[in-house]
Amino acid sequence: MTRPVPQRSVVIHGHFYQPPREDPWLDQVEREPNAAPFHDWNERIDHECYRAVLAARLVNGDRAIRRIVNTLEWTSFDVGPTLLDWMERESPATYQGFLSADHASLERLGHGNAMAMPYHHIILPLASRRDKAAEVRWGIADFRRRFGREPAGMWLPETAVDDETLEVMADQGIQFTVLAPYQVDGPPANGMAGLYTTSGGRTITLVPYDGALSHDVAFGPLVRDAGAWIRRIAASGADATGPHLTAMATDGETYGHHHKFGDMALAATIDGLVRQGAIRIENFASFLARHPATAPVTLLAPSSWSCSHGIERWRSDCGCRLEGDTNQRWRAPLRSGLEWLRAELEEIFLQEGTRHFADPWEARAAYAIVGAPSDLPSRARELIELTRNASRMFTSCGWFFDDVAGIETIQILKYAARAIELAGDCRDRLEAGLLARLEGAVSNDRTRGTAASLYRTDALPRWSGAARAAAGYAAVSQLAAEQARPVIGSYLVGARGAGVVETLHRRTGVTQIFATHVHRGDGLRVDIDLVRAASGSSETLGVEALPERERHQVREVLRREALREVLGPEDLVRVAHGSVTYADALRAAVIRLIPDPPGPAATETNRLVRALDLLSLEEIDIPFDAQTRFFRLLETADLPTRLRLAGVAARMGFSRDAFSHQARPA
Repeated sequence: MTRPVPQRSVVIHGHFYQPPREDPWLDQVEREPNAAPFHDWNERIDHECYRAVLAARLVNGDRAIRRIVNTLEWTSFDVGPTLLDWMERESPATYQGFLSADHASLERLGHGNAMAMPYHHIILPLASRRDKAAEVRWGIADFRRRFGREPAGMWLPETAVDDETLEVMADQGIQFTVLAPYQVDGPPANGMAGLYTTSGGRTITLVPYDGALSHDVAFGPLVRDAGAWIRRIAASGADATGPHLTAMATDGETYGHHHKFGDMALAATIDGLVRQGAIRIENFASFLARHPATAPVTLLAPSSWSCSHGIERWRSDCGCRLEGDTNQRWRAPLRSGLEWLRAELEEIFLQEGTRHFADPWEARAAYAIVGAPSDLPSRARELIELTRNASRMFTSCGWFFDDVAGIETIQILKYAARAIELAGDCRDRLEAGLLARLEGAVSNDRTRGTAASLYRTDALPRWSGAARAAAGYAAVSQLAAEQARPVIGSYLVGARGAGVVETLHRRTGVTQIFATHVHRGDGLRVDIDLVRAASGSSETLGVEALPERERHQVREVLRREALREVLGPEDLVRVAHGSVTYADALRAAVIRLIPDPPGPAATETNRLVRALDLLSLEEIDIPFDAQTRFFRLLETADLPTRLRLAGVAARMGFSRDAFSHQARPA
């Protein structure tokens, strides 16, 4: 006998997204110290959340593991395309876990759990119709490539919506989206979806999620108590007759990142519901296939799930913030400045693009994400790259948080700087115009100034991506030739002869040739001289300017060179065994090399200098106790000793006054 399908259904949706963190010139994520002990926040959240939800532990009463489950096989989810791009490169096992979850749900339900998302996390109601259409098309194309099927639903960034956005989605074949309950007027009873008709006559299904239940999952206590979570779901619609849907929607990072062990609570909730069997766990597409929306609903727009004022969080000082003692008056001039820049960039794209494309906008829609064909002229490909960065500079995170000096806003300013760099002869005019408009975006921290000053100090690169790639390749080729790699971020890199390096930007096709010379300076200093073949201009880059991997490779060679001069055999064993960190061992060695109390014992100046070289290489501050000991040594030393230590004193952080006075009597 066939078991009847329960009338009551539950859908738990996770929106997985992180702001893009790649440097726009190298397209690599550089180390983010505040994500320690991980390399960057993507890697940290992958460890805490993404890997966890794919392998969540189900435990028994003794906390012993009884099963490991991929929770995404049972939950609806969407993943930002830029995050999937990072996963595919940097965490392929996680990436495959997301794809596998969709395939498993497709087999179980006939409809996959994954939903699409517009490509960039921008606030669509603030975009032009052309940009709305491009973002939706890019999101669908990205989804199709990864999941191997057409998406039925699409999650909107911040669920920010208006009539035109829904019409564009319907035009592209999207059947439904999910919204907060306060974004829809007159939703049907029993949690059912409603049917919205756009001003252009298109129809699309709107599924409102349960606001109270979703809140208590996202912010607690349900994400910490699977039993309570199950009881709340069971109580929802317990008295309903006919079909009933309980839908929840939260950030996917709720499960393990925002709430430690949230992945385990999710797994236990799924397991408990499956065991009870009274409520069907499914996704929105499978539920709507059985219960298509028919009741008309009205859209409350523009609106979003994270701003009670509609979409003002991304353009005004509406009061939505995390810290109560800040203002967000910077939001309006930031948006105004970037919108001005976008209009100017679009004009350049159209004027120049007509020389290369029959339809420049169609070319952008086709190529901006995947990259323009290699047989196009380099300038045509640069124009496509210009439009890609013009889109990225409206990533919503740049306005979401409390201050213009936040890393998210700095990131969108970097995209603006990269777009301006690609604008050709107009770049100086564009930069001046943007900076004039950004002066009105003032940080809450007066020491950080305005968005204009932040653009100059934090967004503009000191060196071009091509120069960094060429210098990195040259340095590694000379110091550790077997580790030189032909791909450095956005660039293909190779030798064109002795001391000659060629770089090819993979997206634009621009080739540059550099004459290079790697030379050693004092201590562990390595400098790379570059001369551009095309212009004859020259520059010198130090190790700190190299791309991160090449920087570490060079530093490892230099570290091995100096380490045994500074650390003794016992120190090296302790570091190897993990009983002391390398940094702490190095600090201790510097302190130990300065006699205390000061006396007739000779200071091992050469070893101390080498130790200071290592501190500089590792970017470790001079230890407090080392400075104290050194000053006592200077106070009691005779004149010849003070003169001998003068150079060391400067490196220890002392002025000339600290060692120029007469020695004090013993």
